[in-house]
Amino acid sequence: MLREEVDGPTGPLQWECVDTKVSKCLYYGRFMMSPLMKGQGDTIGIAMRRALLGEIEGTCITRVKSEKIPQEDMYIEGIEESIQGILMNLKEIVLRSNLYGTRDASICVKGPGNVTAQDIISPPSVEIVDTTKHIASLTERVDLCIRLRIERSRGYHMKTPNNAQEEGYPIEAAFMPILNTNHSVYSYENENYEMLFLEIWTNGSLTPKEALYEAARKLINLFIPILHAEEDRNLEDNQGRVTVPLFTFRDRLDKLRKNSEIENLKYIFIDQSELPSRIYNGLKRSNINTLLDLVNQSEKNFIKMVEYFRREDLRRLNDIVEKRLLSILENHFLIDPPNSNYYT
Repeated sequence: MLREEVDGPTGPLQWECVDTKVSKCLYYGRFMMSPLMKGQGDTIGIAMRRALLGEIEGTCITRVKSEKIPQEDMYIEGIEESIQGILMNLKEIVLRSNLYGTRDASICVKGPGNVTAQDIISPPSVEIVDTTKHIASLTERVDLCIRLRIERSRGYHMKTPNNAQEEGYPIEAAFMPILNTNHSVYSYENENYEMLFLEIWTNGSLTPKEALYEAARKLINLFIPILHAEEDRNLEDNQGRVTVPLFTFRDRLDKLRKNSEIENLKYIFIDQSELPSRIYNGLKRSNINTLLDLVNQSEKNFIKMVEYFRREDLRRLNDIVEKRLLSILENHFLIDPPNSNYYT
């Protein structure tokens, strides 16, 4: 990690690609993010580097099957490479895909001639990055017919011995499309700001820009459960009671009761309030059909209801109910129409 000083910051926070280089199986990209507060460059750079190297998925050939292939360390007459050499060449083939699970591919070539990645018959969801990659040399009129298993995963999978149900030869798979990554931080002169540079090298199965977006998405997905933990919890305090600030409509409800206007709420059905489908379905599951049914719920029932909602749903529901109650109060001249937040 490199740290230097440059001129002061200008403009809002932004990502920018400042350099790219492309070859058959080596893509390079350099990205700049600025301006950042002091210390944020390393925070983002280290997290992105870990995500790039450990969280990005890749696609590889993981198994070769053929009834005619003998022991792995043997040679086949008419083929220059050993079985082990063919497996090593297949391991180095770079694939690009968004597949889920496994797919089958095949090679069926008649010699003499060279067998390359172009001879692989793969499903439409799989693209071969470099079709010129060498697999085997057939020196005689022999047939090379093999089946391949293609998988998508992340990390490094060691070759495991065959079991009774598995046929063919396993291949050690490196599901790591990121070949290398590096970050450097430059401090702005006499300012509490800095800029981050992130370098990414890939094997061509995805571009550095795609890798950058995917790593950021992976990091966000890791933290989303923490952000939603409070929302997904039953909204109760330490005594098992619903958090009071979520239901501020009760103040207006008391005014309706004092003026004997609460019965008007039984004529307002919940499907008239333009509720989101999630809130509407939750209310229906609780057998709530009108606004009166809702406001007459006991605190115990509210605690049960929150199982269907997130905190933002309850806030939305509270706002809708408050506006309905306010409208009834104003229409019956029970309150003066003040300059409140409801009119802003």
